[in-house]
Amino acid sequence: MGAHSSAARGLWLMLSLHVVADNLFLRTPFAISGYVFEFMPAIVVTLTDGVHTGRGEASGVYYFGDDAARMMAQVQSVRAEVEAGYSRSALQTLLPAGGARNALDCAMWELEASRAGVPVWQLAGLSAVRPLVTTMTAGADTPESMARTAAAFTAARAIKLKLTGDVVLDAARVAAVRQAYPTVWLGVDANQGYDLARLRAVMPHFLRHEVALVEQPLPRGQEHLLEGFASPIRLAADESLQGLADLESLRGRFDVVNIKLDKCGGLTEALAIAGRARALGLAVMVGNMAGSSWAMAPAFIVGQFCDVVDLDGPLVLRQDRDPAVRYVDGEIHCGDAVWGSKPAAVS
Repeated sequence: MGAHSSAARGLWLMLSLHVVADNLFLRTPFAISGYVFEFMPAIVVTLTDGVHTGRGEASGVYYFGDDAARMMAQVQSVRAEVEAGYSRSALQTLLPAGGARNALDCAMWELEASRAGVPVWQLAGLSAVRPLVTTMTAGADTPESMARTAAAFTAARAIKLKLTGDVVLDAARVAAVRQAYPTVWLGVDANQGYDLARLRAVMPHFLRHEVALVEQPLPRGQEHLLEGFASPIRLAADESLQGLADLESLRGRFDVVNIKLDKCGGLTEALAIAGRARALGLAVMVGNMAGSSWAMAPAFIVGQFCDVVDLDGPLVLRQDRDPAVRYVDGEIHCGDAVWGSKPAAVS
């Protein structure tokens, strides 16, 4: 027994890092303001000590050129430090926020959970996890097509619409979907598509159709224009929130902050953002970059602390991981077997 335990401890010291590109293809092209996606350029990082394993998936931040090649290169640049056993806290200074750090950070969380014999959510300070109501997202298209897409979400309790900044067309899109779904929670995401004049012009249409949330109406860098804008609907910062350092500047401009692990660089900073946002009086949302269940699972932990949850990424993919998160009655369910609780091997 003693010899086996010593050998196991020795294996823990021999940490090995593996990283692969793994593009995630979408069922159909997905349009937002300024972009049309056919796949997400993901990477998967695996850390193993020979007994325990941790995995992390990232899709990067497309509008910063955070593609698979860049993420792979960043991961490789810190291989020596990671394999030497650098901690998650050290990782925060080794790499900037983005997909590479996200994949490594999440792999470290799962490795740590496996070594401890507990699920990641317990390491994150939770006593249990619960299913979460999640938005189902309709990509920007004609009003009729978006209404058909929304109507296909038969169990949806919350729907988010991608808009493009065209006031007349966006108003028609919202009206068509609201007609298809008279009572569902409805949010819209402009992905930086408006200027302040067009935002003012479209707001009455949003109010008429009971839109509950307007996400990232103005381009990143123009947040100051929202000072003094008395929005009748809650405004959420997405592209305007990249990491913890951005939070202070968002008070008085936004009501909600949308945390995405690819933006902030992993579960470690995502949890810190959620806690600090609460302290600043901001509501909290968790989103995704259309990843698989391996990306949804750590975000699901963040979602336990959130007011709004947008974790429908696997629904737009041709193929998900197995085992996968489940969507039941408008909720996302994430069992420990998906990610974050890998038991130690028994010999």
